[in-house]
Amino acid sequence: MRSMTILLAGALLSLAGVVHAQSGMTLEQVAKLRAVSQAEISPDGRQVAYTLSVQRQPGVDDDGSAWTELHVADRNGSGRGFITGKVNVGSVTWMPDSSGIAYLAKREGDEFRALYRIPLGGGESRVIAKLKSDIRAFSLSPDGRRAALLASEPESDELKALKKKGFTQKVYEEDWTPVGLWIVDLDNDKAEPRKVPVEGSIQSLAWSPAGDRIALLVAPRQLTDDTLVFTRVRIVAPDGKVLGKVDNPGKIGGLAWSTDGAQLAFISAEDKHDAQQGRLMVTGRNGGEFRDVLPGLQGHVTDAKWRDGKRLVFIAHEGVEARVGEVGGDGSNPRTLLALGGPIWTGLSLSKQGDLALTGSTSQHPNEAFLQPATGGAARRLTTSNAWLSDVRMAKQEVIRYKTRDGIEIEGLLVHPLDRKGNERVPLVTIVHGGPEAHFSNGWINGYSQPVHVLAAQGFASFLPNYRSSTGRGVAFSKLGFGKPGMGEFDDIVDGVDHLVATGLVDKAKVGITGGSYGGYASAWGATYYSERFAAAVTFVGISDQASLVTTGDIPWEQYLVHMGKWPWEDPEMFRQQSPITHAQKSRTPTLILHGEADPRVPPMQSYMLYRYLKLAGKAPVRLVLYPGEGHGNQRAASRYDYSLRLMQWMKHYLTGPGGEPPAYQVDYALPKK
Repeated sequence: MRSMTILLAGALLSLAGVVHAQSGMTLEQVAKLRAVSQAEISPDGRQVAYTLSVQRQPGVDDDGSAWTELHVADRNGSGRGFITGKVNVGSVTWMPDSSGIAYLAKREGDEFRALYRIPLGGGESRVIAKLKSDIRAFSLSPDGRRAALLASEPESDELKALKKKGFTQKVYEEDWTPVGLWIVDLDNDKAEPRKVPVEGSIQSLAWSPAGDRIALLVAPRQLTDDTLVFTRVRIVAPDGKVLGKVDNPGKIGGLAWSTDGAQLAFISAEDKHDAQQGRLMVTGRNGGEFRDVLPGLQGHVTDAKWRDGKRLVFIAHEGVEARVGEVGGDGSNPRTLLALGGPIWTGLSLSKQGDLALTGSTSQHPNEAFLQPATGGAARRLTTSNAWLSDVRMAKQEVIRYKTRDGIEIEGLLVHPLDRKGNERVPLVTIVHGGPEAHFSNGWINGYSQPVHVLAAQGFASFLPNYRSSTGRGVAFSKLGFGKPGMGEFDDIVDGVDHLVATGLVDKAKVGITGGSYGGYASAWGATYYSERFAAAVTFVGISDQASLVTTGDIPWEQYLVHMGKWPWEDPEMFRQQSPITHAQKSRTPTLILHGEADPRVPPMQSYMLYRYLKLAGKAPVRLVLYPGEGHGNQRAASRYDYSLRLMQWMKHYLTGPGGEPPAYQVDYALPKK
């Protein structure tokens, strides 16, 4: 009897697995996805430390953003959690002798984020450096005996006392606090961190392997605009003496010293009008002149590290794919290490022997850790963070290409419905990326704001276009929308929908559009200017009035230099025509508007305006949902889950449901009981 019971139970479990596998993905599963966010190989090449992003479960955990755990795996992928649970570990760095791992965290009892060290061989973490404000970033000296720290200037006791008495006023763009540089002796527990005099506000740092200098990225002020477009390279001695500078032309990213400290690589914009850093530049140890070592690259470099004193290993996003390559610091002998068509690589690190640890995703799984031995060959996956995904049916994801009305070839991704009856036409949700300096890659694209596999499971196709102005196609392509926002860019999206209609896949009368930020702008444009083409729109933290965005958002210079090329008073008609509110009277599209109330990038006023214009036009349903405390994109688990539910509800109601009046504004969360 007992054996029969066991067999019956096993059969039921197998059947449940089959039923589950046939059902496709759910929003509840999207809300529990985990992903590797950083992978660092030890200097001796024996271990890979990685951070794992663990989402909080809506209705189960206390609300908040995802936790970040620290794990370590050996070269075979066998590993264990070092710091797990309700923790947020960041900036993982190996000690130079591979004996332990340094990281940033604010742990129980800490007033501020501190620098910790945990030994590889076992033992508890201990604080090795702390300041009177959160440590934002750090870099170890080559011998591991000192650390350079970045942190905001701490508040004075007088200011703290005044705040306790209610004097919490803010003086806009004047009471910013600079991020400064401190150096601490890690061998002396009693040594106080030493402040290093540096003019400006520091965004990033890298201590040279030669030990005599530190490369910094310095902005004039700690304001978003300054950090985006006015940050420049500065090279200083540990005492603060300026040893060199680089007059990089615009946006800038990662710093990487060659192993001998003779050269410094960084990822830069090509010029001040280039919307995204993506050129791999190299300069000398004292800065000055620099060179592009991959001139003419039809893509964007996203990460780079030195293999030795002469050659750089880099990740380049090219079209919807990613490649790992190698090139001399003088631009010589470029070659491919991991070809296009594999995982979408997002980060890399190197051991002293040249072993390569990477993070990357595919269409079947989110970011995981990989290892490519120094001897070459394929990169081997080390981690499986969502084993349950093997039991979920995944829809077909493919790359599509089409010509626009003016002859430009556009790439995009198409996720098919999970089940399609014969050749019947299906509803389509068009998902537009933000930026526009961004792009969709042919990896894992499923998330709370673009639940493509959930849509697929419910009969929808999803279309994700890399319209003109997207990255991944080189500088010239990314500049095609400069000075004329929305025009050709959003025509490209409609042309892509027409392409899918022409293939026989899509029902032209059942097309929706959604996206966030610039994608929210596109969605508002689809709901107004192109209203006859879209039966439903969901716009998130989107632009509705270009002129007021420039004057109320926190990136006016970025808008001017890399997007508009003009100020509103120089061409008011252009700003007016490219604003969705101008075309609100044309709207017949039911529109759901969502926005974080604390968004500084695209202030919520943009959504208030769109809502009121559409409401007063009175030609179609409109709803506005605000998320208190959220900024330019939702971070908390409850906000994300609510967003996903409302997005799915709106699209189903207007593309496959009854339509007409909006669905009830209350959402049934069906939360589990604690």
